[in-house]
Amino acid sequence: MTVSKTLNILFIGDIVGQPGLELTLNLLPSYQKKYAVDLLIANGENLTEGKGVSEEHAKKLFDAGVQVITTGNHVWDRWDSRKVLGGDKRILRPLNYPRENGGNGFIVVDLGEKGKAGVLNIQGRVYMQPIDDPFRSADWALGVIHRETKVILVDFHADATAEKMAMGWHLDGKVSAVLGTHTHTPTADGRILPRGTAFQTDVGMTGPYDSVLGMKKDQAIRRLITSTPHKYEVASHDVRLCGVYVQADSESGRAVAMESIVFPAFG
Repeated sequence: MTVSKTLNILFIGDIVGQPGLELTLNLLPSYQKKYAVDLLIANGENLTEGKGVSEEHAKKLFDAGVQVITTGNHVWDRWDSRKVLGGDKRILRPLNYPRENGGNGFIVVDLGEKGKAGVLNIQGRVYMQPIDDPFRSADWALGVIHRETKVILVDFHADATAEKMAMGWHLDGKVSAVLGTHTHTPTADGRILPRGTAFQTDVGMTGPYDSVLGMKKDQAIRRLITSTPHKYEVASHDVRLCGVYVQADSESGRAVAMESIVFPAFG
């Protein structure tokens, strides 16, 4: 009798600033043990002061066991992020930005005896920058990644709920998971779609929830009232970790289990 082999994947939602980073570093050891994690991924587009990712903070995540850092549109807000993206293939930016931008949109990670797993980072267009088509970009990338592995996690960094859901259905059966990021609010729709792809519209942020999407409340409210920019400052209270655990069949790439994580839970 053939025993199915599985890969355990843990994805940490948008880490916001120092509060989110500190909580992530504190909690990761227990989650790595609980889920026997083979592949650990974190979205770091808001990692450094809420905008972009610095070499120092990326190193802290890698030292803690993170194997791939995904990002999104705000990674470009910090100029030195470009150096980081160009210098480390483990730090991804959305694939469907113009190719003149540095960095990579996907990676295949060699997990030794466990095999290989792909991570793809793409970005939506609804209410966001008019970049290349994420659906066709994803299809092209999967044609490359499938030569090496069928276990693939997609970080779809997008604003519109409908666009995220459409991507989930579009990729159902083609990847192990499609997990939404960017809106910083965990959704309650985590499930495995009929053809074996784990899906959640938005994983939620890992950061301070006594805030407006991680930003100090007063400044966020002032921005909306005045319709003008105000300094972005990361809040500091009610810090929570959001993530998703996915167990995938190593051969087929199908998700066989998933669990949404919010710690501490809302109540």
